[in-house]
Amino acid sequence: MKNFIARKNILMLFVLLTLSILNAQAQKVNIYNPEADAKAEIAEAVAKANKSGKHVLLQLGGNWCSWCILFDKLVNSNDTLKTFRDQNYEMLHVNYSPENKNEAVLASLDYPQRFGFPVFVILDGKGKRLHTQNSAYLEKGKGHDPAKVLEFFQSWAPEALNPDNYKK
Repeated sequence: MKNFIARKNILMLFVLLTLSILNAQAQKVNIYNPEADAKAEIAEAVAKANKSGKHVLLQLGGNWCSWCILFDKLVNSNDTLKTFRDQNYEMLHVNYSPENKNEAVLASLDYPQRFGFPVFVILDGKGKRLHTQNSAYLEKGKGHDPAKVLEFFQSWAPEALNPDNYKK
């Protein structure tokens, strides 16, 4: 009788675990597209940025990366961060995963993956890399700090790099 109860409990635990996994997969966030042509998408973002006077903000990572998803959720749920980002940057998620590591693109950006994920690369409207940001410097406690993220966005915005703002 004890064996029967133990097996029944193990079976119920297995079923609950399976249902939990299936539920988690159904809620999976897909902000990165492993099938995207990152080189073409970056070229398109650079052209848009050049036309609109913005910079390009590349967020490199993957759907497997919980910190990447948390960063994206933070920015998109914070009106100040989202508004500033959208006014100053063409935003693009660049995938890095077993399905597509985008090795040639990352090589052309001087290997930003060396900082882990997410990692951010700022390009100007001509495609020149201006800055690579290790996301660890944007953290506070157990997440990204909105104040540090805003400072990062502000520090690399087109207006911040406009030399006319610094002439006497």
